[in-house]
Amino acid sequence: HVQLVESGGGSTQTGGSLVLACTASTRPKCMAWFRQGPGKEREGVANIWTADHTTYYADSVRGRFTISHDSATNTMYLQMNNVKPEDSAMYYCAARDVGCRNDPEGFNTWGQGTQVTVSS
Repeated sequence: HVQLVESGGGSTQTGGSLVLACTASTRPKCMAWFRQGPGKEREGVANIWTADHTTYYADSVRGRFTISHDSATNTMYLQMNNVKPEDSAMYYCAARDVGCRNDPEGFNTWGQGTQVTVSS
């Protein structure tokens, strides 16, 4: 059973950058980032197939965020650039041993979450 450990996050101002990392104990087929703001449902941010690094981005972050995966360390990253206040949320990494999908219901392994706060 894969285990996920997140790091990174924190606070920054609009237009700033942050990096999130998620290290897996094994190499799942798909790793993903989700986020959940106060009073909101958990939403998909980006995902990546670890075998060929095919990626998916939500429209709200495409062009600003970059997801990547280091196969040597089984670590997934989320480079967040030009962040906005609406990016503020708890960010969770997730993994599954089948293909990627942008639906939190399809993932059974989750990291502990890391808070991202963007001030205007």
